[in-house]
Parts: sequence; structure tokens; C-alpha cells
Amino acid sequence: MKYISFAIPSYNSEDYMSRAVESILPGGEDVEIIIVNDGSSDRTLEIAREYKKNYPGIVKVVDKENGGHGDAVNSGLASASGKYFKVVDSDDWVDPEALERIIAYLKELERDDKEIDMLVSNYVYEKVGAARKKCIHYRNVLPQDKIFSWDEIGRFRLDQYILMHSVIYRTSMLKLSQMTLPRHTFYVDNIYVYYPLPYVRKIYYLDVDFYRYFIGREDQSVNERVMISRIDQQIFVTKKMIDMYQLKDIESRKLRHYMVNYLAIMMTVSSILLIRSKKQENLEKKRELWRYLKKKDIKTYLRIRYGILGQTMNIPGRPGRRISSLAYSVARRLIGFN
Repeated sequence: MKYISFAIPSYNSEDYMSRAVESILPGGEDVEIIIVNDGSSDRTLEIAREYKKNYPGIVKVVDKENGGHGDAVNSGLASASGKYFKVVDSDDWVDPEALERIIAYLKELERDDKEIDMLVSNYVYEKVGAARKKCIHYRNVLPQDKIFSWDEIGRFRLDQYILMHSVIYRTSMLKLSQMTLPRHTFYVDNIYVYYPLPYVRKIYYLDVDFYRYFIGREDQSVNERVMISRIDQQIFVTKKMIDMYQLKDIESRKLRHYMVNYLAIMMTVSSILLIRSKKQENLEKKRELWRYLKKKDIKTYLRIRYGILGQTMNIPGRPGRRISSLAYSVARRLIGFN
């Protein structure tokens, strides 16, 4: 039995993808590694096929035309046969010892004829040049040593939201949700972690530093300069998330609160990048984005717009934009996210 299917979306990743693959291989026959070659023009496909040749019971290769990160995740999910599903970007890696503990827990679940919808673990910012590696954990917000529901969660800090790095979903639940990520679009990892949340009923938190999130390449999608150049895609993803649910219909009060705050973060990121671009046309895009939320979900709009983040991003005039930009710079240094 394959306990976890790991999808590794790979586009021109020849220089670093081996680290991702090698970090998962210690899982042996308990894992499935799906290397998705997303139309690469370098040796990515050749390297992937070499791994498949050397580890035929573990490694699969999906070779497809270029469709972007989200489309590669879609293909990985479609090919997954493991009970649970995890995305590992080709420039990131996992901790083998933490992987061993996660597999041991999933085996324990199977022996007890139990299953969960979502497993959460910690992740570490592997930021180039940083003397101290920042670890995001959930000890203060999620129960430990038990399967729990949304009604049992605590209050998340701003830097503590569940990202693609920290989540493992049950494969059949993901497929049942019919989640399809957009093609040729960056920042769809937000859709990946947000859309399935109302389908999640049973959660487990394992306090291990599992995922290693690399930050440092100049062309990386979370580089601020790159994010500003792709601001239309950030706005597109934010609008897709706004469209997904009328949040007042989410049954669990705590899940509803969590999802509202996640949307607030998305609105904040989009707004601050539009402000920092210093382009007049982007200031109009910012205003239009807030109007879009107001039209789609007035109640959520009011909660976000007049919350701390919404007020900070909408201080009028040039002095207000400077204050918003300064607040973002401070938060970026504290959190270390790019």
C-alpha cells in the first residue's frame, strides 16, 4: 500500500530537483513519488526517467505539455494512488526523519481502521543567507495527540496560516471535491489549501519540522519584484477564492472565521503589491478588487475592510500608502516570507 503520493511539479528543474526526490526516497515502498515534467526544455525529463528506472516501485513520471504549476498539481493528483497526497515543489525538500514519523502515524491509522482528511505538520523557511531558519509550527493553535475538528482549533497568528507546505490531504477527499487548479497561473497554492477546507472533517497535527521551503532564487515566484510583475495573476487567484464560497454558509464558526482571515491576507497581499508598484493604473486595480469583494459578499467585505488589515491597506492618500508600505516592510522582516 502507498500511504502518501508525493507530486513534484517540475519545470526546468535540472539543477535542484534531485534534492526533493532524494529526500522522499527514504520512505521506500510506503510512498509514491510522481515527478510531473511540465514541458521542460532542459534535462528535467531525463533525470525523472532515470529515477523511475532506478526506483520502479516508487517513482512515476508524468510528461505533459507546459500548463503551469497548478496544472502540474492537477496531473499529479490524477495519477496518485496513495491514500494521502502531498505536493513538494521541485526546489524544496522534506526532512526524512519527520517523513518516517508521518508514515508511522498513517500506518497506525490504517491498523485502527481510521482515516483523517488533513494532516498538518510544521515547515521551515530555508532562506538563503539567513543565520536562523524560521520554523512555522501550530503548537499554540491546534490540539495534539488526537484527531480533532475545526470547532477545536485556536486563533492563528498572521504568520501561522496553513499553507501548501504544511498540509497533507486525503487523496479521495481531494478528488471528491473536484478541485481543479487554473492553468498557466502562479500563486494557485492558495487555492489548493483554501478550496478543500469545508470538505475537511477530521484533522491531525503532528509536531514535526517536515517541509523545507527554499527561498533565495531571484526568479522565484515569491520574490517581491516578480510578484509585482505578475500582479494580475495574484488578483485573479484572489478573485477565484472570493467566488468559491459565500462564507456565511460555512457551518463551523471557527472555520468560517479562519477562511475570512485567509481572504483578508490575500486582499492585503494584493493591495500592498499594487501600492508598492507605484503605478496609478494599479491603484485603480486595488480599488476595483475591493469593489469586487463588496459586490460578491458584502458581509465578508465589511469584516475584512474594517478589520485591522483592511483599514491599514485603505488609508487614503499618498501618506496612507506610505504607512501601508511601511507596515508591510515590517511584517516581511518579522515573518521572513520573501
